Amino acid sequence: MRSDTSSTPPATTAADGYLQPVLDWQTAICKNLWLAQRQQWEAMAAWQRAIGAVQHELMDEWICRFGGGVPLDG
Repeated sequence: MRSDTSSTPPATTAADGYLQPVLDWQTAICKNLWLAQRQQWEAMAAWQRAIGAVQHELMDEWICRFGGGVPLDG
C-alpha cells in the first residue's frame, strides 16, 4: 500500500525564505568586488593623467630646445 506522504523533502522555493539570504550574500560580495575594481580603475586613471602631464611637459621642453621656439599651446 502506498502512503500519501513522501520521504523526500519538498523542493525549496523563493517563498521558503532560503533563497533570499543567499541572494543577499551574493549581492554583498559582488558589490564589494565592484567597489574594489572601481577604486583600481580610478587609481589607474589618476596615474595615467599624471604620466600624461609629465609627457606633455617633456614634449614642450623638447620642442623649446630642439624645435626652435615656443610650443603653440604655451
